[in-house]
Amino acid sequence: MIKEILKILENDARTTTRQISVMTGVPAAEVTKAIKQAEKDQTILKYKTIINWEKVEEEQVWALIEVKITPQKDVGFDAIAEHIYRFPQTRSVYLVSGTYDLVIIVASKTMHEIASFVSEKLAPIEGVEGTITHPVLKRYKEDGEILEGGDGAKRQPVIL
Repeated sequence: MIKEILKILENDARTTTRQISVMTGVPAAEVTKAIKQAEKDQTILKYKTIINWEKVEEEQVWALIEVKITPQKDVGFDAIAEHIYRFPQTRSVYLVSGTYDLVIIVASKTMHEIASFVSEKLAPIEGVEGTITHPVLKRYKEDGEILEGGDGAKRQPVIL
């Protein structure tokens, strides 16, 4: 039952308890209780709205930053990752395999602010060996939501 409720809320956090009750066949009181418990035990961390800021002329600059780090004794990558995810510019932090250890997604008002973040906050962290910054040129989809142009391909088919 809880997995069904969570999937519904993940898809649309504005779904009411009554709507979830109808969709699942679970009484509304039980749905409410399950949601409150999930919030309490931090299964539900946050209710989120995805905004296409370009539509309201409040453009943001995004970047994906790969970070090579030296794991710390007894804590591995966790302490450095925690240091990084506490910065307000940091939207997401992932431990990955490959040449780099962490992938960070950051957002700011200007590319200059992102450059300052990398040079003044990220690079000086003890254990950070190097970074590669990839500016995001266009966002097509975020958290499962197509930001614009989801009506299908706009290119003309090639006829052979």
